[in-house]
Amino acid sequence: MKNPFINFIIKAVILLTAVFCIHLGILHVLNFPLFENRIILSYIVNLVLVIVIFGVLYLLKRKYKSQLGFLFLAGSFLKFAVFFMVFYPFYKLDNNIAKLEFAAFFVPYVFGLILESASLSKWLNKLD
Repeated sequence: MKNPFINFIIKAVILLTAVFCIHLGILHVLNFPLFENRIILSYIVNLVLVIVIFGVLYLLKRKYKSQLGFLFLAGSFLKFAVFFMVFYPFYKLDNNIAKLEFAAFFVPYVFGLILESASLSKWLNKLD
């Protein structure tokens, strides 16, 4: 039997790599700069956070089954805290957060969140 955590890591890497390539493709087609707004750092940070948060949830899934939803929300709070510490000061240098800056962080965040939510939902259904 395969380890669900390893499967999740593989899915997360494939998903965020595909989304990153599509994101760059859209930027290219629209003639926007490809590697500005800390886009690479954003995808890497979001991938690492998705894997770490999911790993913590995976380790705690049986012991804290009824609190997994709250732990998941705490993970989302952590992601936003990282955004405000790492990305926000850079994006706010010109007193304006441009749509491209917002997208550089938010796109990988949303896709990671969807993957985490789907995986957590699957676990909760199996633990019943």
